Amino acid sequence: MIPRYTPAEFLELWSPLTRFRAWLAVELAACKAMEEAGVVPEGTAGRLRALNLPLDPERIDAIERTTKHDVIAFLTHVEELAGPDARWLHFGMTSSDVLDSSFAMLLVTACDLLAPRLDRLLLALAKRTCEHRHTTIIGRSHGIQAEPLRFGMVLAGHLAELKRGRQRLRVAREEIAVGKLAGAVGSYAHLSPDLEEKALKTLGLRPETVSTQVVARDRHAAFFSALALIAASIERLATNIRHWQRSEVGEAEEAFTRGQKGSSAMPHKRNPILSENLCGLARVVRAAVVPALENVALWHERDISHSSVERMIAPDATATLGLMLERAAGLIEGLVVYPDAMARNLERSGGRCYSEGVLLELVRAGMARQDAYVVVQRSAMLSFEGQGDFQELLAADPEVLRVLSAGTLATCFDPEHVLRWSDSVIDRALGAA
Repeated sequence: MIPRYTPAEFLELWSPLTRFRAWLAVELAACKAMEEAGVVPEGTAGRLRALNLPLDPERIDAIERTTKHDVIAFLTHVEELAGPDARWLHFGMTSSDVLDSSFAMLLVTACDLLAPRLDRLLLALAKRTCEHRHTTIIGRSHGIQAEPLRFGMVLAGHLAELKRGRQRLRVAREEIAVGKLAGAVGSYAHLSPDLEEKALKTLGLRPETVSTQVVARDRHAAFFSALALIAASIERLATNIRHWQRSEVGEAEEAFTRGQKGSSAMPHKRNPILSENLCGLARVVRAAVVPALENVALWHERDISHSSVERMIAPDATATLGLMLERAAGLIEGLVVYPDAMARNLERSGGRCYSEGVLLELVRAGMARQDAYVVVQRSAMLSFEGQGDFQELLAADPEVLRVLSAGTLATCFDPEHVLRWSDSVIDRALGAA
């Protein structure tokens, strides 16, 4: 994490103090459950909790320089602060009981920070979709003009995709909210599954179905994959905005605020900097997926090759996506749309964007499909070369006149006919869960 790309809430979430407080919460929850099971003296957890221990990350780091073990350094510091009662902490537990359960708590909190940011983006997309449900734009494939679309329908596609991302985030939160208090190698040699379940429940977690010494890392791989898919969806949206803002296209652009500068050299520039930034940040979030997948295959009951990876990718991926969601929402809320430019670009096709409708009418009238394709393409290429209007060329073609009436041909060039189902598709996206 670097400050430029880290929202304040994520900076706090992944701070050493928050991490150590989560460790202490796991230890106290386990201690309380052990009290109820008669494993440790009654009242121990309450007395420890009442101390409101002033954890000092710098002191823990200093101890770790000697112990070379972070959890032992933490427990040593707690003993310094809490006195004799601290001997009952970590009773029958192993380091991963603390590390994995607390990590799950932090990842759940990260989900809860990401969700409202994603909801804001969804709300912005839904609003702009409704606003432009009847704004017509040329659709493109391979970057080349294809057929007409409603701009609201284009935005609705992004809305539907990010709604799927929202559902994936819900599932990821559920799947990652899992901890363990099963001891070394997960055998419950000195604890019990009932004690584990009671302790984890107070932390908002469930026990891992079958743990080794760690929680299975396929859960974490799914979590980071869900984040990466959301980031990829934002990148697709940002890529489209970058294209719409190109000088030769000019159909939509990022808001350009008073006092903003586009170039240190060229005062006229208005660049799609937010969209480009989002495309770059998406690469960072996606980069977490492969290491997360590689963390799945740990040796036997555990090794710690996953640990260093997660200390880096968890803060980076969650904080970066949090920033992306904030910026993407602001981008859509302020997106400047130019319907007149969309109309001009549509007209630049010279009507060739309606070629498929003509092809299908010829087929419907009895012409073989490949013969119809040749007939329509012939007029389209003449129009492309500037030798006439596409519709007029078709209307003068004897092979077309032989099977199509002037009225039927005209209907093929009616955008309202071509786009007659767009409202239902938009409504389907708006109504999707």
